[in-house]
Amino acid sequence: MAKRRFHICLTLFFTAILCILISFSGARAFAEETANEPETTEDNTGARIVDAPFALSDFSRLQKGSNREIDGAYYGYTYLIGQETGKTVQVISANNKAIVYVPENAANLLELSVTDTSFQANLIACLNHLDAVNNSGGLNLENIKDVIYTSEKRYELDGVAYLFDQKIGDNVYACVIGVNGEDVTDSEAEHYTKPTFLDEANLVKYDSITIGAEKNWFQTTGEFLANLDWSPLWVTLKTTGVAIVFIFILGLLAAYFALSLSGRLRSVLDSIFTIPMVLPPTVCGFILLFLCGRNTHFGEFFINIGFPLIFSWPATVIAAVVVAFPLMYRSALGAFENLDPNLLNSAKTLGWSNGKIFVKLMLPLSWSSIAAGTVLSFARALGEFGATLFLAGNYVGITRTIPIAIYFEWMNGNNDTAWFWTGIVIAVSFLVILFINIWSNRTVRYRRTED
Repeated sequence: MAKRRFHICLTLFFTAILCILISFSGARAFAEETANEPETTEDNTGARIVDAPFALSDFSRLQKGSNREIDGAYYGYTYLIGQETGKTVQVISANNKAIVYVPENAANLLELSVTDTSFQANLIACLNHLDAVNNSGGLNLENIKDVIYTSEKRYELDGVAYLFDQKIGDNVYACVIGVNGEDVTDSEAEHYTKPTFLDEANLVKYDSITIGAEKNWFQTTGEFLANLDWSPLWVTLKTTGVAIVFIFILGLLAAYFALSLSGRLRSVLDSIFTIPMVLPPTVCGFILLFLCGRNTHFGEFFINIGFPLIFSWPATVIAAVVVAFPLMYRSALGAFENLDPNLLNSAKTLGWSNGKIFVKLMLPLSWSSIAAGTVLSFARALGEFGATLFLAGNYVGITRTIPIAIYFEWMNGNNDTAWFWTGIVIAVSFLVILFINIWSNRTVRYRRTED
């Protein structure tokens, strides 16, 4: 027994030593890795690496260039750099290649060599980091594996000439053109080339930039929330709050009216009331856009009186009401259909009017299903995107709801903001489902107690 305990202790001792060694080596590797990570300025336009003799400043990323003539001459697909030559590192991305131009004068002043692999590794690390944080959508530089370095102002590759630091008139350009002067961006060109973006930054001394103080999670979150545009939240709450009032009233009245019908008429009416629930939201939005625009007398009337229904805040309410109404209608109709007909008939024999029966009898007995339908309708109106975008558009502070904000923030590369609004919608949806489950369980327990 003692021998067995000794073996167990010995095993645990060596296991602990091994874990310590692994942890130490992992921490050392992490320290070595993070030591080579770029430090950036507070505005993310400058970067440097510890022990590297240079830094980058005034970084910018150009998503689009121009393919027009300049001063009556064609220079190819051009990017406007500025007005000074000889100090700007320029990176042209095309055909999944990146050609990095380092001005010879700037490199000589800092005693750097473009062919030095250490310099290339530090330079591309800084460029990759700055490109990622300034990218507003599209391919990241770090995803391009074929990187070419040059200090020549003209670099030819596969029949295409990449021109850097080109002084044309008062401005400096970077150009992509065929070696014979032809337009290579034409899809029918022999050496078809598709420029995707250009990065540029000034090559300066290491201590020429000021590194921003490292912020903790609390500071970063506070800054993010302080700079966040909260208008999508207020537009969404205002839209959903007004819409749910209309949805609640119209859903109850439509269900009560449908209950009094029978046969084919009820089937047709039920199909009309329910169809927005199965149609794609974009289809609903397109139909609403047609009905509320100048194509109909209805829409033209509101336009003429100065109260247009399209591309305005009321349009967001209309879209939310149309897409969420079927949920309220179906919930209320199902609840009314499950009521005991004998109970309703007994109330009539006592002289109750239809209105009194509806308010005093039908609504209280159906309230559990009606509440669930109201909450589901609220959640559906809150998450409406397609019909709202079609009918109301995307106007910040007016019609931009949270779902629309998520889409356009993602399109603009603001993933942090898109994730924040996504989390808000998920949290609200979770609370809605939790409320319905708790309410249903409470109702079931109450009915079991009664039985």
